[in-house]
Amino acid sequence: MKILLAEDEPRIATDISAVLKAAGMAVDIVRDGEAAWFAGDVENYDAAILDLGLPKLDGLTVLKRWRANTRRFPVLILTARGMWRDRVEGINSGADDYLPKPFEMEELLARLRAILRRSTGQAAPVLKSGPLLLDTRQMRISLRGVPVALSPLEYRLLAFLMHHSGRVVAPTELAEHLYDSGNDRDPNAIEVIVARLRRKLGNNVIETRRGFGYFVADEPS
Repeated sequence: MKILLAEDEPRIATDISAVLKAAGMAVDIVRDGEAAWFAGDVENYDAAILDLGLPKLDGLTVLKRWRANTRRFPVLILTARGMWRDRVEGINSGADDYLPKPFEMEELLARLRAILRRSTGQAAPVLKSGPLLLDTRQMRISLRGVPVALSPLEYRLLAFLMHHSGRVVAPTELAEHLYDSGNDRDPNAIEVIVARLRRKLGNNVIETRRGFGYFVADEPS
C-alpha cells in the first residue's frame, strides 16, 4: 500500500512516516497544499493522510479539488482544529475519517488500516484466501496455521493483492503501489517478488492471468 502524507510539521511527518513504513507501507511526504494537490492528482495512492493547516493551499481546498477531479482514494484528515463544524465540513467534503491533534500513533494506524480495508471492500482486519491468512494488525501471515516470514516488499505485494482479492492486478499497477516515488518502478521486478512468494507459499496462492497480471482468489480453491 502506498500512502500520501501531507504534513508541514517536519517532526510529525517524520514520526508518522516511520510508523507507516514499519507497518509495511510505502510513503510519499509533501509539505504544502499545492504539492499535495498535485501529487494526489497525478499519482495512484491507496490513501492520503491530509493535514488541514497546510501552507500555500489549505487541506480542505486540496480535498475538494481531489474529489471534484474524481480522485477516489480514501482520505484521513489531521488537524488541530477542534470545532465539530470543522469535522463536519471535512467529512462533507469527501474525507473518510478525521483525527484531531494531538493523537496517538496507534490510533492513526488503526484508522488508516480501517479506511484502507473499507475502500477495497474488506471488513475484517484478517484477510483470507483459502488456507492463507494475513493479519493486517500484526502484519502476520500464516498458511494452514503455519507462520510464514516475508520481506517488507513481499508483504507489501501480498497485502495489496489480498486487499484486492478476486481482481487481476497488472504488474505496472503493482509497481505503482509497491514503491514510493523515490524508487524506480520496474514492473519486471514484480515477477521476481512473485516468484519468491510462490517459493514460500506454494504456486497456487498467487495465480497468473497471462498478458493481464496476478490475482489472489477471494474464495477457497
